[in-house]
Amino acid sequence: MKSTDAQPVAGSISLRHVYMVVTLLVISLFFALHPQGEKFLGAQNLSNLSIELAITATLALGMFLVLLPGLIDLSVGSGVGMLGGISCVLIIQHDWPAWLAIVASLCIALFVWGLMGMLITRQKVPAFIITLGGLLVFKGIHWLVIQNATIPVAHGGKDNILSLLTTYYLPANAGYVLCALVGMAVIGSQARSRRVRVSHGFAVDDPEFFFLKIFVGVQALLLCIIMMNQHEGIPLAVIVLGCVILLVQLIVQHTRWGRYLYAIGGNEEAARLSGVPVEGVVIVGFMTLGLIVALTGFLQTAYGGYTTTTVGNLMELDAIAACVIGGTSLKGGRGSVLGVLFGALIMAVLLNGMTLLAVSPELKYIARGAILVLAVWMDVWLSGRR
Repeated sequence: MKSTDAQPVAGSISLRHVYMVVTLLVISLFFALHPQGEKFLGAQNLSNLSIELAITATLALGMFLVLLPGLIDLSVGSGVGMLGGISCVLIIQHDWPAWLAIVASLCIALFVWGLMGMLITRQKVPAFIITLGGLLVFKGIHWLVIQNATIPVAHGGKDNILSLLTTYYLPANAGYVLCALVGMAVIGSQARSRRVRVSHGFAVDDPEFFFLKIFVGVQALLLCIIMMNQHEGIPLAVIVLGCVILLVQLIVQHTRWGRYLYAIGGNEEAARLSGVPVEGVVIVGFMTLGLIVALTGFLQTAYGGYTTTTVGNLMELDAIAACVIGGTSLKGGRGSVLGVLFGALIMAVLLNGMTLLAVSPELKYIARGAILVLAVWMDVWLSGRR
């Protein structure tokens, strides 16, 4: 299909995609070739990296849902600590069944983030202020709940499903079956999307490029499965991330609500005049984010093996950076699930590598801050080139 001036050439790769791939390769090569980084490409570290990616990407996908309509949430990191801490205390100190503690935390998340969404939309309080206040309030509640102590997760008994989130691994054969199912689903989805675009006269990838994308993606997935099977198998946390990816992708690509999120971020006033229920869309977006924050809290608490006052620190910045690196605009109206995942992978590799090299906390803060600033600068620069 021929392109026009208003339509990019089918199969073309954007400058942002090139930057993301180069950045990931440079960071990975640095850690892999560093004298102290011989374990970076080891099966155990890659398995740990997959869990860390699951945690970072899950939270980033939740943040994605509020960045799309042009808002932001600075409270998610503190929310991760608070909700993980509440569930942990209910299980360990109050002998609640793990499933009931998890449901209770999810209900709290729905109520609290729904309330924040209502204050932002109906009371017209800026999201920055509401969520900044939430950051402080949630951190204080977290410290009160755990009484400034460190509470281990592993002491919850064999029925503590919270601890299984990052300690259970799928058997090797199950991993290969899952890889085959995911591969067939991706191929079918991409082929269907291509047919729909062709039927509506939209530009599509060249057949060769389309095949190359599918082939490389499936090969990368298979390689990941092989590497994780060399350790213990696919972590349950990765399956959880897969479910979140499927949910968010369905929302933003195949539901009216997802189209509304993009419309509000593109032009809120025009969306309102077009009949979009802006308030309801934003409130549901925040409630969905709350559920994802709770899920991230369970994953992070289980992965650390305990809840303490530092759980969740600065995770909101990692989530924002992952979204912006992946092409999500801070002004709203632009972004994709695949981009968020790629941005989260860059952040996870960076943090994992620095931990492996025993980088001091001071330098970790500097690196994370620099990545966030560079990501925002890149977003502004690339937006100006359009």
